[in-house]
Amino acid sequence: MKRSAAEIVREYGPFPGVDSVNGLTYDGERVWFAAGDRLIALDPASGKTLRTIDVAAHAGTAFDGKHLFQIAEDRIQKIDPKTGRVLATIPAPGGGRDSGLAWAEGTLWVGQDRARKIHQVDPQTGAILRTIESNRFVTGVTWSDGELWHGTWEGDESDVRRVDPQTGEVLERLEMPPGVGVSGLESDGGDQFFCGGGRSGKVRAVRRPKRGSAAP
Repeated sequence: MKRSAAEIVREYGPFPGVDSVNGLTYDGERVWFAAGDRLIALDPASGKTLRTIDVAAHAGTAFDGKHLFQIAEDRIQKIDPKTGRVLATIPAPGGGRDSGLAWAEGTLWVGQDRARKIHQVDPQTGAILRTIESNRFVTGVTWSDGELWHGTWEGDESDVRRVDPQTGEVLERLEMPPGVGVSGLESDGGDQFFCGGGRSGKVRAVRRPKRGSAAP
């Protein structure tokens, strides 16, 4: 397994009126983050917030190229980002104990924090297609270049790790500084991850390592 210190390249926030940054996602232009009772769009270039959608937003957030998906208590909402309307709802696999959310391969991937699991879920029905076990609490989840990454946060220790999507084996770890946690996780499709900072109220950009660049 490769291990290295996470390189935080930029911090955004804290933001006015935002007590906690939960899940987040990236639509190619904006970072959307869940702030409890609303979704907020952030311009990662300027650091300015662009708009707000008033919707329950308690945990993970995902984007399928057209719609936003947002965990709200024990359900996952499908949202039109243009109008802010909730178009459909499916049950969340953890029944309210869910964390991260990602879109890949036409399905949703849902983290379950204390259960230490990631579920692949049918976005139409909520049916669990398969489950990956982790050995740490699972927070944010993202796919990047065919690689599955997730955040962990236990006590004061937090990291971003790449895992084998078949076995759950940890292949690589980016260790966050002490006391800096990862709540949500999303790849920008390039050389960065966006990480939610929980009750710090911040969003952080972390450099994604080039393949083979991390120290053993």
